[in-house]
Amino acid sequence: MSGRRGGKQGGSRKLRVIGGEWRGRVLTFPDHPGIRPTPDRVRETLFNWLQPTIHGARCLDLFAGSGALGLEALSRGAAHVDFVERDRKSGQAIQEHLKLLKSDRGIVHLRDGLRLLDQLELSDYQLIFLDPPFGKGLLQQVVARLEKSELHPALQLYIEVERDMGEVSLPQRWQVVRSGEAGQVRYLLAENVESSAS
Repeated sequence: MSGRRGGKQGGSRKLRVIGGEWRGRVLTFPDHPGIRPTPDRVRETLFNWLQPTIHGARCLDLFAGSGALGLEALSRGAAHVDFVERDRKSGQAIQEHLKLLKSDRGIVHLRDGLRLLDQLELSDYQLIFLDPPFGKGLLQQVVARLEKSELHPALQLYIEVERDMGEVSLPQRWQVVRSGEAGQVRYLLAENVESSAS
């Protein structure tokens, strides 16, 4: 299953857009046992970090789940988001959200994230969200593919992992510049340090 985000309120699955154009909008998405709630305050923290760079960015939400991160990015001015989600119902819900919000800046790919990585032009993206399902070794597989790919020099990687996971493997030259913890989740923002230094 793909990485999941959102919150559960009153027995239904809902997510709230925290800031930007669609601030306060509440969207529902299919109940799925693999959907892992991420607190609103984690998204608030992340997008505070991204505030200087999110406007106009092209983003990849690789394990999109509820689509909360990609939708938040669009609300805050991202130029485009590719949502990748292999669960059909979840992917269709994201498509419906884009329609409801009258946004033509997002495309949903109902595909397996790892397979699609080999076909995407990764150098187009300034921001990649990586929130794979826990305990399946998917993050390591994604990083191995990123290592072999040409990446945007100003790329930022957002990563969610289990809190007790050891050192997070990153592509060469990328380093964690911000991090935090919430519940059982550790979240990290990594940047190309060579690009930052230039």
